[in-house]
Amino acid sequence: MPARTVVVVEDEELIAASLAARLRAEGLEVGVASDGPSGVELCRRLRPDLVVLDVMLPGFDGYEVCRRVQADRPVPVLMLTARDSETDVLLGLGIGADDYVTKPFSPRQVVARVQALLRRADRATALLGGEPESLSVGVLEIDLASRRVSVSGEEVRLTRTEFALVEHLARRPGVVFTRERLLTEVWGYADGSGGRTVDSHVAALRRKLGSEVIRTEHGVGYALREVAA
Repeated sequence: MPARTVVVVEDEELIAASLAARLRAEGLEVGVASDGPSGVELCRRLRPDLVVLDVMLPGFDGYEVCRRVQADRPVPVLMLTARDSETDVLLGLGIGADDYVTKPFSPRQVVARVQALLRRADRATALLGGEPESLSVGVLEIDLASRRVSVSGEEVRLTRTEFALVEHLARRPGVVFTRERLLTEVWGYADGSGGRTVDSHVAALRRKLGSEVIRTEHGVGYALREVAA
């Protein structure tokens, strides 16, 4: 298999160099850009398997980079942010980012997340063709082939990770999944760290699918509820 390509868009030179060195040590091809416009152009040219993207960038910010990159072709995105408020996080996830890491972070942590997201993308591709065509839970309909979701017949647009999460919950409706289990089974994170990632995606799904669709079991985790029409 040819080496995977990762684009790092980060204006802090030391951080970019450190991440690039770590990723190359893992056998990945790495391209680096230091501002928004050059990051978009580099992604168009290299067509990477994943993008590591800082939020605060010269030219235009990481949110705009993510919008333009995802409009060109779907690709996993890991955002780097110094802002961890719920609004900032939901904005990034809502435009197609798969996860985020809050600064300061260790390069090892970022590389582990990158490898997990690449494995998840491989797993999703491998499953195509061997799955049932759809899942139905109450008012929720999930078309696995076209990756479309509808609520009471109305289609709802989800990001790649939102779709993966609701699909996972829908395969076992009513079963409570801990955050750690979801991080392992949906995101592929071996250490189960990053519970706020799950919370942020659940919050986004509730806004799109309805607040009653996903139930919180306090102190435990989340379950998909069968909401009647």
